[in-house]
Order: sequence, then structure tokens, then C-alpha cells
Amino acid sequence: MSKVYHALMLNLHQPPGNLQRLLKESEWEAREILWALDRMPRALWKYEDVARVHLSLSGTLLETLRDPAFQASSFGIAKLGDLLWHLQNRKIFNILGTGHYHPVLALIPEADRLEQLERWQGIARHLFWRTDFQGFWPPEMGFCMELIPMLKQLGYRYVLVDSHHVEPVGKMPWQEVRYRPHIARHGGQEIIVVVRDRELSDAQLSGMNADWFLNEVWERTKCCNFPALVLTATDGDNGGWFRNTDEKSNFWHACYCPLLERFRRGQSEVEPVFIEDYLDRFGAHGEVTVRSGAWNTGWHHGTGFLQWTGSNAQRQALERIHEFSGVLHKTAALARHDPACRDLEEARWRLLRAQTSCNLFWGENWVHRIHDDLNDAHPFLEALKQNAPPPAPPQ
Repeated sequence: MSKVYHALMLNLHQPPGNLQRLLKESEWEAREILWALDRMPRALWKYEDVARVHLSLSGTLLETLRDPAFQASSFGIAKLGDLLWHLQNRKIFNILGTGHYHPVLALIPEADRLEQLERWQGIARHLFWRTDFQGFWPPEMGFCMELIPMLKQLGYRYVLVDSHHVEPVGKMPWQEVRYRPHIARHGGQEIIVVVRDRELSDAQLSGMNADWFLNEVWERTKCCNFPALVLTATDGDNGGWFRNTDEKSNFWHACYCPLLERFRRGQSEVEPVFIEDYLDRFGAHGEVTVRSGAWNTGWHHGTGFLQWTGSNAQRQALERIHEFSGVLHKTAALARHDPACRDLEEARWRLLRAQTSCNLFWGENWVHRIHDDLNDAHPFLEALKQNAPPPAPPQ
């Protein structure tokens, strides 16, 4: 068995306005979420030499955390300005790129994908004082091969994908498929894919202790004749395991910090690592394809994006998103932009917000938010049309 490396990744997302609403209607839940975020740097300060944590923060969460009004209303719970400052500690945290409004990128109109990614980069560069985001986290791990050229265009080196959807090109042992980075190619472009271990990630989300994790990693990687990279990726602000305020019963103090202690003392061969540091040392090997799909949720395995497309209401809302986007992009291409640029932006950001994955995931409960945003965007689209010249007559 070769050396084993562990990459920890946490997804952090709150839908637009959700924390503000919870603070008014369910204050304890809002407190738990904010404490879960604030707990991360506080738990890891004394492990700066060994802690290595990848974070994906949606643009809507970043907008909330930086909002002066929300910072004031949550004062006494957490100092959010300080939190954003602490997350800039590059010894501990590696920030991954994502989509601003947390859409399932494979499901939204292709014409809107780049805007979702560029908007996130705009706010993240400002808040984290950096431009080099090497890794990409697809919201909901919703990946399709068609995303590869766009990710390369934006400078991403690697993307995280779920083990359930990875297929090797040629023969490859299952340990190598799961525990080694690979190359995926599409449209003349290639990108490194880093594979999430689904079962170990399930354990990370539901609750595990350090000894169990180390033993399970050893069993899974004992036949690897290469430096294995074990990626565990879950939400980091949902569920009692991450929100629990009792140090004996939350992820950081009951699991991750004990893992760090064992490694620091030389009692563990599982080394925490940033993915780019691993890639710099060992590179990527072999080619794979990745089937379109997402990560698993509590009731579905993620194939076919059924969590977001399973009902008539979900499919109808998605169809309306595509129709509205098509009309908006066509009209924007014809409009005289001087008087129309404000109308274009007002319609566009509402369209992008309508694409938030939560609006579809919660089905009948939240799907109305898609229609609300598109209804609000409609007057701006109509105003934009007034500045578009009539179509040219056929020749």
C-alpha cells in the first residue's frame, strides 16, 4: 500500500434571502447555520500546519454574508466580516469555483452557464482577494461533459465529480478509478477530474469517528500501488452533525480534529492535502468519461437529475426557464443597448436567480419561486423589446 492522501471538501450554500427569512421566522435554525460557518476557522486555527479544507461557497451565500444589513441583524450571533476574513487563510482553506446562484448547470440553458460562473468569480475575487481558483465544484455535483470547454475557458484546472458516474476509457481497477485523478476530454478540451468517494462521503455527512474513517480508508486503498487520493465531499452547513453545538457531537471536534491530531503525532498514514498540491506532485493518470448526473441525496442516487426533474411542475418550470432565456438572449442581441442596458440586467439577474437548484429540488414547495422571478423579469424583457429593431424582411 502506498501513501494515502485525504482531500476534504465542504459545500456551503443558502438560497437568496433564506438566512434573512430564517432569522425572522426560525431564529434557532439561523443561529445553527451561522455557528456552523463560524465554527470552521475557529476549530482549525491551532491546526494550521496540517488542516487542509476545500470550500465551495455559493454566490448567494457570499452576498448574504457581506451584506451590511444582515451583518448588523446577525451581530451577537457571529461576526460575519471576521468570518470572511478568516476564510482567506490559504494555509487552511482552498476556495473552489462554483455557480453564483447555485444552479444545476447541466439543466439550465447553455447560454446562461457562463454568466453564472463569471458572476461567482466576480464576487469571490473581491471577497477573497485572489484570482487563482484552480478547482471547480459543480453545484449539486451536477456535471456533464459539455461543461469541460467552458471550465477550461475560465481557467479551471480540475473539477470534482461523483464516483457513481465515472467510467474508465479502457481497463482500470476500481481502486484506480476512484482514488486517482484522471483526464476527461470533450470538444477538443481536457480537464482533470477528481473523484468523490460516495460511501465515505455519506459517512462524513451522517457522522463518523476518526478510527472508523482511518480503518475504512485503509481497507479501501490497501491494494493501491500508487499514492491514493481519497476525496470526501458533503454539505458543510446542513444536518445535525455539522450544526451541533456540542463539541463531542459535531464533525470538527469529534472527527476531523482527531484525524489531524493522529497525523500530526505520526499515528496515521492518511495525510490531509490540497488537491492542487497532490496534482503538482503526482499528476493525473488515465482517461475517463463522466456520465451526466449529480451527487446522491437522501432519496435518490443522482442519475438523470431526477431530484430536479421528477414532477410535472419541475419540468414545466424548467421549460419556462429555457423559453424565457431564449427570448431574452435573442432580444438582447438586437436591442440598442444604451437605453436598454438597465432593462437587460434587471431581466437577466432574475432569470439567473430563478435557476437556483433549491427552487426545483423542493418541488411543489419552492417551484413557484421560479415563476415569481420570471414574472418579475417579464416587464424588463418587454421594455428591452421596445429597443430592439424589427426583424429584417426576408430577402
